[in-house]
Amino acid sequence: MATSADKTASVFQLLEAGSKQGYIGENISQLEHALQAAQLATQEGADNETVLAALLHDIGQFCSAKELRRMLVEDIGSDDIDVGAVGHEKLGAEYLRRVGFSEKVCELVESHVVAKRYLTATEPQYYEALSKASKLSLKFQGGPFTPEEALAFERDVLFKQKVQLRKWDDAAKIVDLVTPGLDAYKDLAIQHLAAH
Repeated sequence: MATSADKTASVFQLLEAGSKQGYIGENISQLEHALQAAQLATQEGADNETVLAALLHDIGQFCSAKELRRMLVEDIGSDDIDVGAVGHEKLGAEYLRRVGFSEKVCELVESHVVAKRYLTATEPQYYEALSKASKLSLKFQGGPFTPEEALAFERDVLFKQKVQLRKWDDAAKIVDLVTPGLDAYKDLAIQHLAAH
């Protein structure tokens, strides 16, 4: 059985692969984006689970569905997930559940697209501030919430954290920003997985 250190190494290997992948439509890598989001969460005093969610929020984009299926089957020992036409946020959350991250981390990862839909429905200036790439992806993510969807989202127990994670996601696109490296979060991830 894989230890929490083994699981962390596997997840961080995906994040490292993100250093070779551009962040869609932006001038930074996927890894730089993840590290910036985690740094923002840390600077704002977020709890450890929220910091991990900020770091891992795009983990579902770091590999193809085929690679994710292989990891779920070989690394986790499960093949009962359909990785067909679902968004990166759902793939990432499911992968993290299978690895052993807490439900809070997984829910936050799974919600960062939904939070964008909420913010575009409730804050007109939010949509205007989105990058071209983010505006384009919004169309494929279902567009802004209806008023009913927005009200339902506001009743979520993690509503504030979900919205804040989305705002860190949006802000984490600064070219050449120096951040702590991935190793700065290694012990945090190991301890989290050992506790869950």
